[in-house]
Amino acid sequence: MAYFRIEYYSNCLRRMTSFEMLIPNDFRLDGPRQEPQGPMRTLFLLHGYTGKAENWVPEALCRQYNFAIVMPTAENSFYLNGAATGSAYQSMVGEELVDYVRRTFGLAGSAEETCIAGMSMGGFGAMHTALCYPERFGKAGALSSAFIVHGIAGMKPGEDNGVANYEYYRACFGDLDRVEESDANPETLVRKLKAAGAALPGLYLCCGTEDFLLEPNRAMHAFLEAEQVPHEYHEGPGRHDMAFWSQWIGKVVEWMFAR
Repeated sequence: MAYFRIEYYSNCLRRMTSFEMLIPNDFRLDGPRQEPQGPMRTLFLLHGYTGKAENWVPEALCRQYNFAIVMPTAENSFYLNGAATGSAYQSMVGEELVDYVRRTFGLAGSAEETCIAGMSMGGFGAMHTALCYPERFGKAGALSSAFIVHGIAGMKPGEDNGVANYEYYRACFGDLDRVEESDANPETLVRKLKAAGAALPGLYLCCGTEDFLLEPNRAMHAFLEAEQVPHEYHEGPGRHDMAFWSQWIGKVVEWMFAR
């Protein structure tokens, strides 16, 4: 498994930044050599709130299904384009980084070859990014996703919900009095794609039954059902932690890449 840490100048962030990457292009002499089946695909893997670029996909799955992993660091941005200069994280992941990987490694050349997944804030980011760029991402896996738009809508200056304050959410999501109708809301993007007659990416949502974000995930599932959007939705025992994500990422990867 080849591991890279790449530094480059991001025009979206107006500064040097980095991402990490895994490519399953080697084999052990003391083990059976398995020739890859078909072209290598690419998974963009998004971290959660307070996190950073890291891999939590078993490397054996990368070899089994022959896919590379690209891991950006996007601070606590919710993978949205903030209004301030140098905070275009949505464009950085969905446009700039995809183009960089295509140009430099010859990967992620089409939506059929490119998927995106994440947990918590990264689950929100994976679904939102795929809906923003369905021509670039064929499938999105959203694990224990922070679908918080309705929870922060109408929040006022000085308020704090115990996770972050009004000023933070305002910087990420924009006007909180209008956030439910804005493009920061994945539901708005679904409605726009449907109205345009555009194809939607494949969607896989899952959440633990003891997760504090269970109800927002159930609400997103209900919304997608009401809009007649094909998708996978699953619940299982677990909390908002790596034990649940480590178990379910295998199911997500199989859904994405099994032929």
